Amino acid sequence: MADDTAERIAKFIRPLRVEPGAKVRLVEDFDPGYKAGIRKKKEGVELLRTGVELLADYQRRLAAQDTYGVLVCLQALDAGGKDGTIRHVMSGINPQGVRVHSFKVPSAEELGHDYLWRYAVRLPGRGEIGIFNRSHYEEVLVVRVHPENLDRQRLPDSTRGPDVWDRRYREINDWERYLNDNGFRIVKLFLNLSKEEQRIRFLKRIDVPERNWKFSPADVRERARWDDYQRAFSQMLSATSTEWAPWYVVPADHKWFARVCAAAVLAHTLIDIDPQYPQVSDETRRGLADVRRELEREAPKGAEADPYAASIAEEKSGNGKSGKKRKHSGGNG
Repeated sequence: MADDTAERIAKFIRPLRVEPGAKVRLVEDFDPGYKAGIRKKKEGVELLRTGVELLADYQRRLAAQDTYGVLVCLQALDAGGKDGTIRHVMSGINPQGVRVHSFKVPSAEELGHDYLWRYAVRLPGRGEIGIFNRSHYEEVLVVRVHPENLDRQRLPDSTRGPDVWDRRYREINDWERYLNDNGFRIVKLFLNLSKEEQRIRFLKRIDVPERNWKFSPADVRERARWDDYQRAFSQMLSATSTEWAPWYVVPADHKWFARVCAAAVLAHTLIDIDPQYPQVSDETRRGLADVRRELEREAPKGAEADPYAASIAEEKSGNGKSGKKRKHSGGNG
């Protein structure tokens, strides 16, 4: 069953993957309205629920094993749905095992370091899932569309030639390979929004008072550079989708489908890691058995010595009353 699930997820996300070495033409190669043949939103919601449950299970194992870390890089144009994707996809995961960082305009301290420094200091630890809401790829997207930002980074003149972008692609690829070699998997998601859908979402932010705070005139100014961003994204995807950290272009015109895709790609990564709960030694097991006997002796008169074990036995016998008892012993404790 596990192998079947893994294969179905791999097949589902295959059309989203940017093959390493491929030359991407974003407008021609990826449809923002793609839905993989899923006709009804209701079906997508059910798929997402299943995906979230799967992620919760694997995240507990990832934390318990404490060997691998996972970094999710989310990139999109304004109104692409990054916040909603994080909120819905990670809804069932223990918040203690997830760290989300949103990167804004770099501070004076951050500008005093190399361009990858502020991202490196916020990487997840082993056993954690880290999410970058915008990521180090801003350095070859926004900075490329607005090269005046290079002035603020105070680079030496010798490093600001026409090869600066190719060099950054190489440096980012090398950095991600280094992370992968050290047990940190990179999940890269580009939420691909159409220009018309962005227009509709901008209007909704203006029309709905509770969403006014999400809109900025700067968003419209950036929208005027739409074609420049499409070229920058295409070049970035072409240059930085690697075997160790491939890009997935997520169709984002339908929010529910984008969330299903994001959950599937993250689940695919965790299934590939296949984290396992640590196995205790025989000596530790003998100690646990001694503790168990002591706790069973403390049971009040008339109470089950071990309610959880009793509920398992009852479930196996087919009495069907175990659910009520077992709910008290579940969770992450």
